[in-house]
Amino acid sequence: MRNKLAEVLIAKGIKNENVLNAVRKIPRHLFMDSSFEGHAYQDKAFPIAAEQTISQPYTVAFQTELLEIRPGQKILEIGTGSGYQTAVLLQLRAKVFTIERQLELFKKTSLFFKKMGYRPKKAIFGDGYKGLPEEAPFDGIIVTAGAPEVPKPLLAQLKIGGRLVIPVGIDEQVMTLFIRKSAKEFEKKELGSFRFVPLLENKN
Repeated sequence: MRNKLAEVLIAKGIKNENVLNAVRKIPRHLFMDSSFEGHAYQDKAFPIAAEQTISQPYTVAFQTELLEIRPGQKILEIGTGSGYQTAVLLQLRAKVFTIERQLELFKKTSLFFKKMGYRPKKAIFGDGYKGLPEEAPFDGIIVTAGAPEVPKPLLAQLKIGGRLVIPVGIDEQVMTLFIRKSAKEFEKKELGSFRFVPLLENKN
């Protein structure tokens, strides 16, 4: 089923062989509350705890491909969710720092990572809007929830040459890639519409 899913992603335009191999390798059904394996390997989003979703595999692959990860790079993930995206990043041998703001999900996923032997560098309960300044700069930052605008701290925490992949918009999001060219200059690319659960900011 994983191989079939990879074939679907290839047909949709995913080319990065490392990303496709991660999809072939990771048992996505274990990241879901139910054991609906049939659902796990369809190219669809699926509800998980705390009114969140596990992203559509195509979206995970698309965002990951945009990061152009090389082994050993530091990647910040905003929105751990089910942990599936985290697992894909770890499979690509990235050093992953991941933040989740829903306590229920954070606890559940932390236990799951231990059980499965997935080892992000840090899994943090907190506000992804602020990024993780104490670990910056990052080679890549991936945001797995729709943001009404781009949080400035995330741009600030990119290395020169680093890449931020973020879905921007309120009702519908545009997948947006920022590449840091210098201390003050960013290249921006817009790469089509997606739908994500909203990225929420702690107002306190």
